Amino acid sequence: MRVSFTEWTKSGSPWVWLNAGAVAICMIMVIGLLGLIAVRGLGHFWPADIMQAKYTENGNTMIVAGEIVEQEQVPATQLRDAGVKVPEGLEFMQRDLIKVGNRDVGGSDFLWMLDEFLSERSYPEMMFAAERREWGNFYGYLRGLKENGKLVASHDGFEKTDAYMTLWNEFQNRIDRALEIHDQIKDIEKGDIGSINYELERLRLKQRSLELKGVTDQSRYADIDARRAELNAEYEVLQKDLLDLYEAFNRDSLVAVTASGQQVEIGVGKIVRAFLPNNMGTGDKIGHYIGKLWEFMSDEPREANTEGGIFPAIFGTIMMVLLMSIMVTPFGVVAAVYLREYARQGFVTRLIRIAVNNLAGVPSIVYGVFGLGFFVYFLGGNIDDLFFPEAKPAPTFGTPGLMWASLTLALLTVPVVIVATEEGLSRIPRAMREGSLALGATKFETLWKVVLPMASPAMMTGVILAIARAAGEVAPLMLVGVVKLAPSLPLDLNYPFLHLDQKFMHLGFHIYDVGFQSPNVEAARPLVYATALLLVAVIALLNLSAIAIRNHLREKYKALEM
Repeated sequence: MRVSFTEWTKSGSPWVWLNAGAVAICMIMVIGLLGLIAVRGLGHFWPADIMQAKYTENGNTMIVAGEIVEQEQVPATQLRDAGVKVPEGLEFMQRDLIKVGNRDVGGSDFLWMLDEFLSERSYPEMMFAAERREWGNFYGYLRGLKENGKLVASHDGFEKTDAYMTLWNEFQNRIDRALEIHDQIKDIEKGDIGSINYELERLRLKQRSLELKGVTDQSRYADIDARRAELNAEYEVLQKDLLDLYEAFNRDSLVAVTASGQQVEIGVGKIVRAFLPNNMGTGDKIGHYIGKLWEFMSDEPREANTEGGIFPAIFGTIMMVLLMSIMVTPFGVVAAVYLREYARQGFVTRLIRIAVNNLAGVPSIVYGVFGLGFFVYFLGGNIDDLFFPEAKPAPTFGTPGLMWASLTLALLTVPVVIVATEEGLSRIPRAMREGSLALGATKFETLWKVVLPMASPAMMTGVILAIARAAGEVAPLMLVGVVKLAPSLPLDLNYPFLHLDQKFMHLGFHIYDVGFQSPNVEAARPLVYATALLLVAVIALLNLSAIAIRNHLREKYKALEM
């Protein structure tokens, strides 16, 4: 039986298909965006082959070596306007972005070159890449090793020979030795000496507190001085150990030449890793790739956040979201319970609900300004006056930090928790409350043992929505605690272990900083993609954890709803 277009339209089928198509398009766009981010970000860690070629433009010739990281088509007219001699008949020319490294030698580690002008391309097996702690990558040929300024091993050829591989293996051994010493130095500086400095500062504040209170008992000052003398003695021993380690750390250096023949000397201690990408098999490259991914997620940033890892930002993001969730949940639930269970349902209550709904639409930067003015300057300043007068004029809580950032985001997301919890409370049948009261339970017992457990899945829904919004916020955090580079994590082994007054790093702000504040845009671009993908993964993981808890609660109290 044929159905007319009017009847088909009235049946609602077109709107079903329209909604299904819209959902499908949205899913394709989201998957496509995540795929683009993944390819651009994760591809950065693959050890690309190093090309060596001759580049000739307008009669000038140079030898270049590096990785081709991007290619694009450029109109020939644009190149001619820039003074480039373009062959006749060409409308477009391919331009390659080559990571040539050696910023300390050539001044720039990325160059745009026309593909047509590259000739005599080769991929030398013995050209190595070295990732350094500063000045970016180095590309060249290993020529020798020095120990305390004296040449101990050398090689002059460009071919893969047993003598060259012996030199290369010795180079790798010295890199491993330098990395081990670097870890020891880091443990002493950030661990042992960091703890001593922290305790010395606490002793100074304790003495200052006694002075402000007018304490004249010299025995209390003597105890402080004795402990300070012990810490200073420990510090002197550690300082001597550090000097010995630094001397051993700076012992070795390498001699290398660039593709253009310029000889350079680099300290082995400045190198994080060195490898021969053109001589690596697929298995070796996969192992290198996994190692780089792990470094990205577990190490600290270096080179103005364009190299190394982002573990402090991951830690700071998760810590802030957890603290925000702990703060926002009780406030949101208590407010929702009062509005639904205790407040008289009238004009004032409706006005409060309208205000709560409107708060959800306030721009986040406004919350940041409020957090800076109220939490940091007012509350933090008064807390310093009352509890930390010995630290003044240096602020303790009267400065942006982890606690104020978490409170600001809790204030930003509390309307979401209130609305979700109220909706959950409204869905609980009145008969459940009346049945509990009929059995002799008080109103509070009914609320605590019947109503809130049944509404817990709705509360978790509010928390999930709060996490999803708060984890990606950046604007308010720029005012109340986040920084470009935090010297230490807000959680350590120094009392009181969790330092709520300390500034922290955040993945969202890290993306902004690397993408828009980095002095080396080309080097930073792939890390922006990789960090964005990791931020999405962290938010998804936090949400999935909350969803799992919600589903567990829903199954647990399903019998009560039947």
